[in-house]
Amino acid sequence: METAEILVYVLLGLTLAGMIWFMTNKGKQNLESARQANAPKIAGEDEISGSAQNPEQFEEPDAEALQEMADLLGEEDED
Repeated sequence: METAEILVYVLLGLTLAGMIWFMTNKGKQNLESARQANAPKIAGEDEISGSAQNPEQFEEPDAEALQEMADLLGEEDED
């Protein structure tokens, strides 16, 4: 074999090794990010504001809500 041919093979081998190294590292990063994204949530770690978007809607119940509460309580209309 000639020196140029050996040099090409060495260069191709190094390129192959570099691509394998890059692909394995990228795969490990992707697996870790997927594990973190799909990990179970622990109480207190998530940020929830806890306030209603429109709190005024709960100040006075409407007729439908009152009827639903009466049905749940088993009250009959006596009118």
